[in-house]
Amino acid sequence: MAELITAEEVNAALLEGVLEAPIETWMSFLDPAQAKLARRSFNGPARIRGSAGTGKTVVGLHRAAYLARGGQGKVLFTTFVKTLPVVLENLFGRMAPEVAHQVEFTSIHKLALGILRDRGTSVRIDPKAADAAFTEAWAGRSHGGALGSSRMSSDYWRDEIIYVIKGRGIRTFEQYADLARIGRRHRLTTDQRRSVWSLYERYDQALRTRRAVDFADVILMALASVKAQPVTAYGAVIVDEAQDLTCAMVALLHSMVGNRPDGLTLIGDGQQTIYPGGYTLSEVGISLSGRGVVLDVNHRNTAEILAFANAAVLGDEYTDIEGTSQTIDGVDTVGRTGPEPVLARHATWAEHDAAVVERIRDVMHLIGMGLGDIGVLTATTWDATAVKEALVATGIPAIDLLDYDGQPTDAVKVGTVKRAKGLEFKQVVLARVKPELLRSNAPTPASETERERRDLDRRELYVAMTRARDGLWVGTRTATSFPQRRELATS
Repeated sequence: MAELITAEEVNAALLEGVLEAPIETWMSFLDPAQAKLARRSFNGPARIRGSAGTGKTVVGLHRAAYLARGGQGKVLFTTFVKTLPVVLENLFGRMAPEVAHQVEFTSIHKLALGILRDRGTSVRIDPKAADAAFTEAWAGRSHGGALGSSRMSSDYWRDEIIYVIKGRGIRTFEQYADLARIGRRHRLTTDQRRSVWSLYERYDQALRTRRAVDFADVILMALASVKAQPVTAYGAVIVDEAQDLTCAMVALLHSMVGNRPDGLTLIGDGQQTIYPGGYTLSEVGISLSGRGVVLDVNHRNTAEILAFANAAVLGDEYTDIEGTSQTIDGVDTVGRTGPEPVLARHATWAEHDAAVVERIRDVMHLIGMGLGDIGVLTATTWDATAVKEALVATGIPAIDLLDYDGQPTDAVKVGTVKRAKGLEFKQVVLARVKPELLRSNAPTPASETERERRDLDRRELYVAMTRARDGLWVGTRTATSFPQRRELATS
């Protein structure tokens, strides 16, 4: 009599089939070990955290399906990146078509604009007007004052206004004077805080003169509206990449469902914070009270990719949204192995871009991978455009991540790391990386401000590397002392 197939053998066969399918199938695949968490009930706000590759987003998608099937009302699934919701919506539609109409996928800013529009409030977000308003406000500072003599650029102080003052809903100088500026390393004197507040007031006045608002204003306006007239359309809210949101954004979402059971699920990883500033849940009035879950099994990356990515943020410390200071969350298990990542150094960007083309051809011909399973990621839009043009010029089809909607495609996906948040690729080509980010012996930044910028850049590099499931190629222009170059494995 033939032996029965074990559960482990069934799971292994299932995993093998998913690994061979287009990456979009993998992105909605829930490991059987995670299924229990997706269906877990919490008696208040909950948080699911874990390092990159532990399956947080897919757990969130399956949790949305579970809550929608439970009949407790419409489920809102939101995140910061504006291009991610349409991808997740299409993945969800194929995964759980019977409840697709009960789950709304939208970005946090689109949600806020919708709330204001439905209530008869029209706003004009004009980035050019906002830029002009800040330029005017900056020009009005005292050149011999606390900001004028600072080594920080105007961008640093603009971030202070957007992410710290507006992002945390600060209304008075007294609040700002006593504020613990989480995520900002440069300590400010009282005089500097007064100067920042004065800059904020001039910027706010310049916006009003132009009858414009910025994106942070939209969130604050929606939050005020919801406090005055609650939103009752949603039975549950799921927030992906919660660490990228501001305090005001989380307050807006929390106000929609309060502390009801299974009402608010926050998903994220503080190590992947790539925007200035920060917040803690206590500022929003959210208590998890033991409703926090940490995922500790890496389902996405190979052991080699994960080790390479972890080296990029070795020793990095950050303040988590639960208010604790910590380093990267560890994983207990990494289920897969593969070829070592490749670090390729080139004398010029032209040589580098030619090597990117060659890498993609190698992946196609030696490994036999489809173009749609390959992601080319860069730090800036300018670099993404340059690399995409290099691909197209050689006859390789490419699609911008701005245009990617989660449907399988026969084109290389190209875009910035910020646009790749929440996405996965079988192979990642990380192009035009700053050489200094790949130096294991790089000098310690001279100031806390420079250290803050370096830490954000390193976390962005970590995010990019961990988008790769099976293979990783990292290109830079000059020699570094990071891990030695590895040749492409053909197996």
